[in-house]
Amino acid sequence: MLILMMIMVMISILISVAFLTLMERKFLSYIQIRKGPNKLGLIGILQPFSDAIKLMMKEFYLINKLNYMIYLISPMISLILILMMWLIYPFYSNYFMMKLGLMYLMCCLSLGVYSLLMSGWSSNSSYSMLGSLRSLAQSISYEVSLSIIMIIPMFLIDNFNFMNLMYYQENIWLFIFMWPLGLMFLFSIMAELNRTPFDFSEGESELVSGFNIEYMSSGFVLLFLSEYASILFLSFLFNLLFLGSKMINMMFYLKMMFLVILIIWIRGTLPRFRYDLLMYLCWLMILPFSLNYMFYMIFFKILI
Repeated sequence: MLILMMIMVMISILISVAFLTLMERKFLSYIQIRKGPNKLGLIGILQPFSDAIKLMMKEFYLINKLNYMIYLISPMISLILILMMWLIYPFYSNYFMMKLGLMYLMCCLSLGVYSLLMSGWSSNSSYSMLGSLRSLAQSISYEVSLSIIMIIPMFLIDNFNFMNLMYYQENIWLFIFMWPLGLMFLFSIMAELNRTPFDFSEGESELVSGFNIEYMSSGFVLLFLSEYASILFLSFLFNLLFLGSKMINMMFYLKMMFLVILIIWIRGTLPRFRYDLLMYLCWLMILPFSLNYMFYMIFFKILI
């Protein structure tokens, strides 16, 4: 039963990702005052399936200088890791939930950078290598602040189980009295996802397409799926940490969708800025602020 439920969650995630891509294209098209995909099915509802079939049917050929095994495995690792992260989602029917969910999640997040490095290096192209190094430096930098910000709410409730956050936030959201931390978490999420205005690993004007330049057909599909599944997961995590409400409540998923729409909206409106400023933002602003906030919370908790 447990294995069946895990498979159901994974299938649901993949279907959600398909429609998330459609929603993003629709939103970006209306931001740019044009129509999005609207030909296939009712208002373009079948477009994601058409794209998936087209990409999977494309020719997949191996370039001479590739490191074949690593090149083929790295997109799979990327997708498997994000699907593993979704296992912190609780299954109420047979009470499968992780008591050390935070530790498990931090382990999975820290492994995510290896797939980036492997896919860039194994492509044996200077563009992909440069893209993977930049996204690697960005991911490692923002993972530090992301981890510290995740620790603070868990420290307040004296538990590593994410589900306890729902019970502690029944009367008041943590975002109300920790809103600076919530905003820092939102910035760190967007940097971790390589989304605008932090999409330096895919800076088309400088790096063509970044670490995934040599990927095509099914390899590209796997990388694409893992990126959009990460958007959904980190929106879910933000909701759980700062905007907590019961998961059986529709309001939880509406808030999650609002965060996803906000990330898409930011992509449609903000320009990309300089790479050095991104690093300064992390090491000189977000990290010192989150560390000071953590010490403040420890002091606050000792006093109470």
